[in-house]
Amino acid sequence: MRDHSVEAMPQAPRFRQLLGPSFILLGLGLGSGEIILWPYLTSNFGMGIIWGAVLGITLQFFINMEIERYSLVRGESIFVGFARKLKWAPFWFIFSTFAGFAWPGIVAASAKLVGEAIGFGETHIIAIAMLLLMGVILTLGPVLYKTMEKFSMILIGLGVPAIFFLTLYMAKTVDWAMLFKGMIGLGEGYRFLPAGIPIASFLAAFAFSGAGGNLNLAQSFYIKEKGYGMGKYSGRITSILTGKLEDIKLEGTRFEMTKNNLERFRNWWKLINREHLIVFWGTGIFSICLLGLLAYVSAYGATTPGAGIDFVVFEAQSIGMSIMPIFGTFFLVVGGLMLFSTQMTVMDATSRIMSENLLIIKKDTWQPKSLPKIYYSFLWAQIFVGIIIFMTNFREPLFLLTLEAIINAVAMFVHIGLTLFLNLTTLEREVYPSVLRILVMVFAFAFFGYFTARVVISVL
Repeated sequence: MRDHSVEAMPQAPRFRQLLGPSFILLGLGLGSGEIILWPYLTSNFGMGIIWGAVLGITLQFFINMEIERYSLVRGESIFVGFARKLKWAPFWFIFSTFAGFAWPGIVAASAKLVGEAIGFGETHIIAIAMLLLMGVILTLGPVLYKTMEKFSMILIGLGVPAIFFLTLYMAKTVDWAMLFKGMIGLGEGYRFLPAGIPIASFLAAFAFSGAGGNLNLAQSFYIKEKGYGMGKYSGRITSILTGKLEDIKLEGTRFEMTKNNLERFRNWWKLINREHLIVFWGTGIFSICLLGLLAYVSAYGATTPGAGIDFVVFEAQSIGMSIMPIFGTFFLVVGGLMLFSTQMTVMDATSRIMSENLLIIKKDTWQPKSLPKIYYSFLWAQIFVGIIIFMTNFREPLFLLTLEAIINAVAMFVHIGLTLFLNLTTLEREVYPSVLRILVMVFAFAFFGYFTARVVISVL
């Protein structure tokens, strides 16, 4: 890798112009944790455990901001930074990303909900159609980042208010009181954790409150392509069919630690923290608490199916019986669209991660301008693998699902430690993380190490 070139830190724009990257990362978080795991847990154990979701997404706020810190200062993805320090890093991120998300389970769940809503049982056909639609949307959008930003904003803008009004209609004052008590760990007859709760399920929901596995690292791409800080000097991935080719640089650009540059950095840092706090943390907590409360008021005390997609169908049926059947159908459609958005964002993030790391490996023979072709090759390869899975009886392979759980737990443990190590050993002291943020990252690293050990032990 070449040394960084030197430019001035750009002036920070108005806050409204920064909005975007956190919507995409929030879209990554609206998967199994928010729609399936936490609602399942609150419907079975009450609202006293929702503090775990609040703490989990709070940890991810700090993790994501340290990822953003590197790209803001260096103008390159964090994967380039990892590769500067560790030659094996690109190989690990390609393997762990593919192994962690090879099974397109989120689109299978989306197809199941849509199939239930329209009364069509061949949900694998719906899933295949959804995968193809995702490929078309991502391929035809002229600038990939803008496509993902607009799509995530629209789906979140429609989905979250819909869930809010549905919850507002069904929840009574006592239910809202239970939610607020649960946010500080006060449950019905217990504090923090009730007797009999499956610790593995709670840890999984906690760990994936927000994005999961390597997906947090994709925030590095999104802020760079939005033009945050030194990312202004790098190019963006554009469609190979409809986009105008941009000059893409793998290596970033640094700035001198002058008074003017540091003042601009602090302005950027203040604004992007506010953007991520409001969009990712605030909207994330709002949506996860609403979905948990909706499950609580519609299914608490009932005998529910397991913590899979069948539980969401059960929840929709309960909503339909409590209000009108059309509301149950509406919940299925909204849930299906949110999961569709999540799977498409996952496809984008994983294709970005694998394509850039492959380009880093082949940096001596491949040019950065070939990144769009590599990206779309990975994207359509994942889509075709998904289609093959859905066309066979190999639709819910237990081995692959178990492997994904282990790899994603290990991946989070690894990237949290690497991110903190990179920032403390590469960045100048003037732009170091504060003591508080270092301590939070150390705590997150320790927790995910514990979670990794629990996951591995549980399958041995």
